[in-house]
Amino acid sequence: MEILILLSFMLLFLLLVPSCICSSPLQDPELVVEDVQKSINASRRNLAFLSCGTGNPIDDCWRCDANWEKNRKNLAECSIGFGKHAIGGRDGKIYVVTDPGDHAVNPKPGTLRYGVIQEEPLWIIFQRDMVIKLKQELMMNSFKTIDGRGVSVHIAGGPCITIQYVSNIIIHGINIHDCKQGGNAYVRDSPTHYGWRTLSDGDGISIFGGSHVWVDHCSLSNCRDGLIDAIHGSTAITISNNFLTHHNKVMLLGHSDTFTRDKNMQVTIAFNHFGEGLVQRMPRCRYGYFHVVNNDYTQWQMYAIGGSSAPTINSQGNRFFASNDHTFKEVTKRENAAQSQWKSWNWRSTGDLMLNGAFFTASGAGASSSYARASSLAAKPSSLVSSLTASAGSLRCRKGSRC
Repeated sequence: MEILILLSFMLLFLLLVPSCICSSPLQDPELVVEDVQKSINASRRNLAFLSCGTGNPIDDCWRCDANWEKNRKNLAECSIGFGKHAIGGRDGKIYVVTDPGDHAVNPKPGTLRYGVIQEEPLWIIFQRDMVIKLKQELMMNSFKTIDGRGVSVHIAGGPCITIQYVSNIIIHGINIHDCKQGGNAYVRDSPTHYGWRTLSDGDGISIFGGSHVWVDHCSLSNCRDGLIDAIHGSTAITISNNFLTHHNKVMLLGHSDTFTRDKNMQVTIAFNHFGEGLVQRMPRCRYGYFHVVNNDYTQWQMYAIGGSSAPTINSQGNRFFASNDHTFKEVTKRENAAQSQWKSWNWRSTGDLMLNGAFFTASGAGASSSYARASSLAAKPSSLVSSLTASAGSLRCRKGSRC
């Protein structure tokens, strides 16, 4: 009996003590497959053991903890998918935003911009509720976490967030909306450098040549261009648990039909709620490998998932509820290609729930190697999508109780 108790204690200890997840160099998509296959079963079993029962593996990893506010950095151990190695500011100090003001070149200590441009890792939190209207794009430096839990933080009314040629970024729990163009101005991107920025697109979050990026539990709406765009060789990205509403071109993944460097792009889109007032690009993909898993789609006004330049799209366990307009029942749309071309593109739907006449036009020969490169976690049944996405968007967490 004593031996059984000892073995149980040792197992519990191994599960509870976080392993070191360090920043990983980018891998060829072929090499990612083996790692995914080895880790899916073990990691999901561990999360189930520690689960509070929501079924959402990210939330079950940290929302069980009533002391989350004192253990904020544990969030960095909870990512899934292709962006799972994004550690953000896990290994740095806590930086508290006390001032909602902004200056694009000479930001004051206590402002958000001052924190995100620093060279060292930082876990950035907020002293109180605030609305931050940025003067210019917020140029982030590597190894930063923006953590809005416990307060209500809005980045709105000006240019928004840019992740350009940096890595290891976590953006969690903030509201991003009504983003405008910036540019034709000087903007600081580190303590020692500022440069001239031309006009920006007006994205909510722009990932440009970035890697190891995780965007989780944010609420995004009504920006000038995309809500979240990833282009110019960006990869190792997870977009999860977000609530997206009232926008036209929601999510662009891949720069252009001629920018072939995006062939190595890998993006996981999981547990998001694509809500009312969305038109298209949920996402629109080019070239790379895209795992669209366990999301909830509500009445798109043009199409939900589209692309060009032969991307591999692996749609699993999503719920697609089409609008009542018979013109927009199709989930998918191929851009800039005749059927003779796109019929070889690897697009598949597995276990998706199609409602109100929704339908997915699959294509390709179903090559297992391509879909393996577009697989990043085990999909749950589409019947669970309601519970998996019930808390999508920014959370109103209270200190001293479960979030």
